[in-house]
Amino acid sequence: MDYLCFKALCCKGPPPPRPEYDLVCIGLTGSGKTSLLSQLCSENPENIVSTTGADTIRKYWSRYYQGSQGVIFVLDSASSEDDLETARNELHSALQHPQLCTLPFLILANHQDKPAARSVQEIKKYFELEPLARGKRWILKPCSLDDMEAVKDSFTLLINLLEERELEPSRM
Repeated sequence: MDYLCFKALCCKGPPPPRPEYDLVCIGLTGSGKTSLLSQLCSENPENIVSTTGADTIRKYWSRYYQGSQGVIFVLDSASSEDDLETARNELHSALQHPQLCTLPFLILANHQDKPAARSVQEIKKYFELEPLARGKRWILKPCSLDDMEAVKDSFTLLINLLEERELEPSRM
């Protein structure tokens, strides 16, 4: 009997394959995209090199949108008013882009560990997310490199939205 219990607990075979999703991660220079994704993948933070020239290639972001199933938008919640306004405009553009407007969005308000960080409520109001994203599936979550559990939880919520989308009957 003990053998059967042990076999049932330990010998179930490999776990079922996880679904894979194509996500696009966008945000202004310095928002923390590379750092968050690298730490999420357990890469050594000392090897992280910030993307250079990102502001000049922003106009080419749309080339990466095709085939995406979801969007991660990272913003620096402690940025200057000018940068926050730019981030707001870029998020609005992404939410309205034909290739992204029907996709789930995970919006990460990064750098919450900095003293100048704005709260999620402030960001939601400033970015006008309630009226702009009405009818869309989006999540706004605070995060920082100091709290990777919160980042993982945010990604879990995004995955739940992606899985819900797969279960919806296709529209013709």
